[in-house]
Amino acid sequence: MARLPYARLEDADKAPLVARIVAERGSVLHLYQMLLHSPPLAEGWLAYLTAVRQQLTLSGALRELIIMRVALLNGAPYEADQHAPIALREGVTQAQLDALADWAEADCYDTTQRAVLRLTDAMTRDIHFAPEIVAAVREQLGECGTVEAVATIAAYNMVSRFLEALQIHSDDRR
Repeated sequence: MARLPYARLEDADKAPLVARIVAERGSVLHLYQMLLHSPPLAEGWLAYLTAVRQQLTLSGALRELIIMRVALLNGAPYEADQHAPIALREGVTQAQLDALADWAEADCYDTTQRAVLRLTDAMTRDIHFAPEIVAAVREQLGECGTVEAVATIAAYNMVSRFLEALQIHSDDRR
């Protein structure tokens, strides 16, 4: 159960933003129901995460591997629940999702995925890490792809920390 009640979506001042969220996301998920306590925060969050999810050159499969690994490392089940079906649609295999806890020992990831997963682990667990971790991603993705991977890892660490601080979960009632 969430640590705060979810915002009232029926309030007139929230109507335009609620409509935008529905248009961009299909519905107002629990995450946005909580963010709507602060409409400016919800609006900025929506714009930023829409850019990360829909406007970058980073492949959808790499993006979703990042998100799923961040969710796993941070113990954020809501994030994993929301993104597992997306990951599969984006081309991540069920075997890759199943092996994500021990990805370094699994043989179902290619060189690029391994470099990105190593960066995800370093950024999520350690903050400060060896420069060769970024260099390996740059070798695979170039400068733009490296910046996008780093930003995606950072963004979804923000998401999972917000979700877990407020205990937002899929089975919550609104």
